[in-house]
Amino acid sequence: MRKLTEDEKFMKAALAQARKAEKLDEAPIGCVITYEGRIIARGYNRRNTDKNTLSHAEMNAIKKASKKLGDWRLEGCTIYITLEPCQMCAGAIVQARITRAVIGSMNSKAGCAGSVLNVLEMPEFNHQVEVTRGVLQEECSQMLSEFFRGLRARKKLVAVCAPSEPVSEEIWRKREFGL
Repeated sequence: MRKLTEDEKFMKAALAQARKAEKLDEAPIGCVITYEGRIIARGYNRRNTDKNTLSHAEMNAIKKASKKLGDWRLEGCTIYITLEPCQMCAGAIVQARITRAVIGSMNSKAGCAGSVLNVLEMPEFNHQVEVTRGVLQEECSQMLSEFFRGLRARKKLVAVCAPSEPVSEEIWRKREFGL
């Protein structure tokens, strides 16, 4: 068995954060921020739970990392994200002066680290982020695909059920997986 690289090790930690989001029925996106080879902040998607547009994994982790280091500048930090950041999060990563971003899965519909836009490496800004893409890509992509496949199945089941019949998680699991 091959030994994990440092990037893979920290991406596994980001995946653990994504699983926390999934348990809340949130899109499973996770993030960790490291400084000097140690995790200093963790975050996961909580938009629906917090009812807050800003509650993305990256935003939650950046806030914690800034508090931990006592500065809004996160120079020397690396952010590990299971899904390519959106425009808001990519902008926050640049604004926080994060040195490096490691991305698991790219997001062809809304990604701003090379897919739709590349906010992280724009020479027009006063700070550019070093980007590494595709770390544990298969694992990150699979987690998201499975989540959204299940979400579509639940929505379909709700549409099929009579309005008077509430669809609990237990009913859905029995019908979907025979559990």
